[in-house]
Amino acid sequence: MVLAAGSWAFINREAGQAAKADQRLGLFTSLPILWAEQPDLRDVLAAPEPPHWVRDVFERHGQLVALDTLLDLSRVDVLVVAQPRPLAAPENVALDRWVRSGGRLLLFADPMLTEDSAFSLGDRRRPQDVVLLSPILRRWGLELRFDEAQPAGVRESAGEALPVHLAGQWAPKKGGYDANCRIGPDALIARCTIGEGQAILIADAAILEAQGNGKARAERLDMLIIEAFGR
Repeated sequence: MVLAAGSWAFINREAGQAAKADQRLGLFTSLPILWAEQPDLRDVLAAPEPPHWVRDVFERHGQLVALDTLLDLSRVDVLVVAQPRPLAAPENVALDRWVRSGGRLLLFADPMLTEDSAFSLGDRRRPQDVVLLSPILRRWGLELRFDEAQPAGVRESAGEALPVHLAGQWAPKKGGYDANCRIGPDALIARCTIGEGQAILIADAAILEAQGNGKARAERLDMLIIEAFGR
């Protein structure tokens, strides 16, 4: 089952957990989903923290494959890119080619990351505060915009039932090659057919934050994954 654009239906949690559990789900991210932020050596040596709830959700939908580059995507069946570091030119080419050949992508691109980090500005271990993906977005006929006048604070996006905080907005941009994107309510989500593949792009990453209502966020993330990768 694939959810219709802009709609959210009740999904049985057991069914969601069983969705293609044997597929290889690649994860490329700067967010501390696979590791805890521990700037102090004493924290590293202390008892390990429980896994991030987002990791648990991803692992219900496939065998999680951590990626530190996008140059070789033959190891994965589906791909989540969440607030990535800037991509090198060959990575832009590899990602575009993979999607066009039939790949399925779920992308979180936040123009103003709001979750606190244990690392200071300039520390390479710090998550990417401002996503920088203009080359690949232009290739797909999209532009990520940010309204600096919007009020701060977590809210629910109209029509998408997702928590957002200082979210971006998608806008069409001339220059997309063999790409067709539908932009949903609040311009929060772009659902794209790109060559033979598909991509769902979210202009915010607040749903992936460690704090907050984990159960509600997990259910909504389940829905996004099922929409992006099918059942």
